[in-house]
Amino acid sequence: MRQGLFITLEGVDGVGKTTQALILKEYFEQLGYEVLHTFEPGGTKLGNSIRQILLNPQHEELHSMTEILLYASDRAQHVYEVILPALNAKKIVICDRYVDSSIAYQGYGLGLEIRAIEAVNQWATGGLIPDRTIYLDADPALSLQKTEGDRIEQRTLEYYARVRKGFLTIAQREPERFKVISADGTREAVADRIIKALGGIYL
Repeated sequence: MRQGLFITLEGVDGVGKTTQALILKEYFEQLGYEVLHTFEPGGTKLGNSIRQILLNPQHEELHSMTEILLYASDRAQHVYEVILPALNAKKIVICDRYVDSSIAYQGYGLGLEIRAIEAVNQWATGGLIPDRTIYLDADPALSLQKTEGDRIEQRTLEYYARVRKGFLTIAQREPERFKVISADGTREAVADRIIKALGGIYL
């Protein structure tokens, strides 16, 4: 049975998830914990190949069902190769994106069957659920200005508004796990909000 701590960071593109994940990693390391920072898609060698398919703007023909299954495939490899071994070694795992992204982006964003997305990811991950999820909330019209325009990032603001609504809906449904943090302000201010939201949930 795993004994580590699994924390995920979520949000629309450009909100600063990686920046905050690295600050949080340093915070925990200063407290004496062993920490692994990872990300999706592409947190493994195999997953990196999947990432290239998913994000390449030239793959306009990629069907939404294929998109869902590719993300789930990347996630399965990531869980069993990286995340679970680290948790079993009693590490803190901080991951940029996880199942909630698929529910928000493909479910709410593309209007696909949410229960089906949840089911395929339940199977892909063996039911692994984060101990805490930090959702960095921001207006997509502002956050997307910081992105490079990959295949997903090229979608409309209306699409991203649905994605944002999806994340906020998940937050209402799972308030104990899913914490909403404003992404506005300095990186230090946002980091302070995250640490307070974690509420001392340490090993």
